[in-house]
Formats: sequence, C-alpha cells, structure tokens
Amino acid sequence: MEQRPGPNITVYDDNPLLEPDPEILLPQSHALVSNQSIEELEQKCAAFVRYDVYGKLGRGELPWPEKLLLAVGLLFLVPARVAAGMSMLVIYYVICRLCTASCSPWREDEREDYAHVRGWQRAVIVRSGRLLSRLLLFVFGFYCIRETCLSREVDGQLNDEPASRDQSEESERPGAIVSNHISYVDILYHMSSSFPSFVAKRSVAELPLVGLISKCLGCVYVHRGLKPADFKGVSGIVNERILEAHQDMSAPQMMLFPGYKARPRMDTTFLNSRPVHFGKAPVLPVILRYPYQRLSPAWDSLSGMRHLIFLLCQFANYIEVTKLPVYHPSEQEKRDPKLYAENVRQLMALKGNLILSDVGLAEKRVYLAALEGDLSMLSVHQKDD
Repeated sequence: MEQRPGPNITVYDDNPLLEPDPEILLPQSHALVSNQSIEELEQKCAAFVRYDVYGKLGRGELPWPEKLLLAVGLLFLVPARVAAGMSMLVIYYVICRLCTASCSPWREDEREDYAHVRGWQRAVIVRSGRLLSRLLLFVFGFYCIRETCLSREVDGQLNDEPASRDQSEESERPGAIVSNHISYVDILYHMSSSFPSFVAKRSVAELPLVGLISKCLGCVYVHRGLKPADFKGVSGIVNERILEAHQDMSAPQMMLFPGYKARPRMDTTFLNSRPVHFGKAPVLPVILRYPYQRLSPAWDSLSGMRHLIFLLCQFANYIEVTKLPVYHPSEQEKRDPKLYAENVRQLMALKGNLILSDVGLAEKRVYLAALEGDLSMLSVHQKDD
C-alpha cells in the first residue's frame, strides 16, 4: 500500500481498478537499485516472480503440447468466452440502468453512487449482480470454488488485552471485508459472494458499461485533482462507510485490498507490512488462492491483455477461499487503528500460512523494468539497503 501526500488519502497499489500516478512513483523507483542482478531482484521481489508455463512477462518458449492447447483455446474458447462475458456485462448494465432510471445518485464530496438506493431496486441490483458475477466466473473456467470457513476457535486478539465480547457482539455484522489481492478475478469472486463496495480511481466512473456498475456497487472514487478545503479524503469516506455497513444491514460492506502480494510458486501469499486502517468496526478476513498447473491467475509480470487472453485459453481454473471468523477489535485496538490493522494482518498470516513482505509497487516497477531489459534502473539501491 502506498501513502500519497495529502490529507488521509490511501491508495491500494495492487487494486486493478486503481493505478497509482506514475509521476509520483517512478522517480522513487529510479533510486531503488544499484549493482544488483536480476537474480537478486527476484529474491527480493519474489512476490512478483512467475513460475507458470508462460514464463516471465508471458513470453517464455512453450513446448509443442502447450502450443497446441493454446491454439485450441484461441480458436474456440476465447471467442465463445468473450461473447458470453460481454453479453452478461450488457445484460447487467441494462438491469442497473432500469433499476436506477427513477433514482437520483447519492452524492458526497463529488462522489456519486446508487448503493444507497433502497427497496426492490437495490434487491434486484444486488441479487442479479451476484448471480451474473458467478456466471461470469463460470464462463472464465472457474467451475468449482472451494470455500472453507474456519471455526471460531481460531479467532482472538493478538495483543495483551483479552477480548471480552457478549453474545450480541458476536452476531454483529462486519463493516468491511479484508482480503489479499492476487488477480482482477478477486473482484468477480467478491461480487458473487458479498457484492461489496471497492476503492477505485475516478476515471472508472466514466467508463462505458462499467461506470454505472461501479456506481451501483457504491465504489469510493479517488480524486487526483485539487480538493476543496472540507474534502474528507478517501480514508475518511472509507471509515464512514465501514461504520455505516456495520450499523446498517442494508448498506454495502467495504472491500479492502491492503496491498497483499501473491507468490505463485509456493501457492502462498505475501502480506504487505504497511497496514490499512479499518476504523473501529469488526472486519471479515478472507484469504484467496488460485491453484494452477499451467497459468497462474496472479496478475504480476504480464500485461493485462496478454494475461486475460491466456486466462481465457485455460480449460479450467480454480479458486480456494478461506474465510476466517469475524475479527472484533478490542478496546486497545479501537484506540490504536494501526495496532488493529497489524493484528488482522498477523492473524491472516498465521491462519493462512502466509509470508509477510514489505515489497511495494516501487520495487515491482524496478523488477519489471529489469525484465524488459532496462538496466538503467539498477543503479542506487545498495545505498538505501
């Protein structure tokens, strides 16, 4: 997760809906590495190294059986899946347009959404959105999604203050879902499971089809221009939405991707060391994995279009989901949001057998530049180390 200058603005650097401003990050990247080989970079940036059959950057030399499978996928699977996926996207857009035709969007801080629409319109938007998201996953080859819910015996606080909660607290609704972020497929899964709100860049709201859908999801948009004096910032809005979802069963939960990384070779996940604030409401930690044999669904060192084509060429894809118990913050954690976020991160690492990492987007840019042959960025890192 990358902190930008400015009041309470948090950017989730691995969210495919949200791409940080390169004008801010690239100058930092140029000062990261010196006299460091690509092998050393791969050890440091192991979260982004690909080990599937397509190789780094998706340009590896394929054996002829893989070339044959890829050709079959390109000829038959990709056209059919693209046609089916676009049809579902258009159908859902029409549903959203009809349900919001007589509604005014809820506006705050130049942000608008239809997540606060109530009644039958909201019910249709949510139920059809969850159904079509699951069908879209099926079209992409995710025929079976294995979900595991861990028992409450694994829940607990990771600080010195014992948790004391009565039965009414145990049944409270979490205000946010906290998940590792591996692929853009994560978004489809969470839409099919809980239909939460995401953080996205403002330009998403202007996209054809997707723009209206993002407003119906209740996305919180990031503004990069000048802010008015009373502008709350993304963090302030997100915290309000988390509390609202915790108190109001009809309000959408927030989906937070705190910059977690995927390590495909070991089928495990890195958790970034820079935490996200969750406010004072309970959260639901969710861990995603994508077992694979040919293509890793992790979107790391491939271009978006190349990765999407390879994914559509796969005959079958798999998702494994582990849902931890709802995490209720202790009084100490409510007073210290950083401690709360860190304890949730530690719990996810412990129960999901995950590896913690402090590698961020700047290091990733250096590694990808090295893979592309731009060794000019390998210049100054040992001074920083």
